[in-house]
Amino acid sequence: MSLPLAPPATAPRAVGAPTRPRKRSNLFTVRAGISRRTYWVLALTGLFTPLVLWAAVGIWGGIDPVFMPTPLAVLAKTWTWATETGLFEDMGISTYRVVAGFVLSAVIALPLGLLIGSFRSVQALLEPLTDFIRYMPAVAFIPLVMLWVGIGEGSKIAIIFIGTFFQMVLMVAEDVRRVPAAQVEAAQTMGASRSELIEKVILPSAKPALMDTLRITMGWAWTYLVVAELVAANSGLGYAILRAQRFLQTDTIFAGIIVIGLIGLVTDQLFRWGHRRAFPWLYLKG
Repeated sequence: MSLPLAPPATAPRAVGAPTRPRKRSNLFTVRAGISRRTYWVLALTGLFTPLVLWAAVGIWGGIDPVFMPTPLAVLAKTWTWATETGLFEDMGISTYRVVAGFVLSAVIALPLGLLIGSFRSVQALLEPLTDFIRYMPAVAFIPLVMLWVGIGEGSKIAIIFIGTFFQMVLMVAEDVRRVPAAQVEAAQTMGASRSELIEKVILPSAKPALMDTLRITMGWAWTYLVVAELVAANSGLGYAILRAQRFLQTDTIFAGIIVIGLIGLVTDQLFRWGHRRAFPWLYLKG
């Protein structure tokens, strides 16, 4: 008579031996990648969920359309604005004002922030003053801007400049200070001059962070558009929003806000695309 075979003995696990981690979903793994399809599904869900909730509140919420128009009413108003009352002209002039103020800020803030971040003496001289001014609201400068610049296009550009310049200077300086000291010390050991340190060590190392700073401050420039168009404007998206407020045209206000958001979203994605093209090594999968 044959005896039943005993199950094979398993080797005892050593005390303290590491266990193999269980596989978890990439959706909730810290800094784990996800597929492109999953990304777009989540992105579209995040974009359209507020739209669906807005439509539900507008239709079944019992709210007066004067205070909460439906998405369809806003879409109809946007179409009327585009075909009859000059939406694209308003978009063009507002984009010009924002870009002009932003470019003027960047042209001055980038070299100034580079100097503040590179030299402690320049930091001691200029950073406290910049910190002091950046807490002043841009809208408070409107009377002075009207006196100094007038009420033409320069005043709108000046308000956007004031709203972004001082923040940009400090962010650029901080990006420069984040360059590893080991790189600077290694270049100094090899006999690099001050100009070579800035041109060949500090600036190349800080470039990815500087481009992100420009992307963020461009968003701030758009947030100052309505404030800038308080100054004797007769065109532009901000002016249209302010005019609609006086006549309780809530659908126009919603339309203007959404158009500004869409322009900002496109601009942000262009910056992200440029960042990937300029610094592709930062996006290589490990």
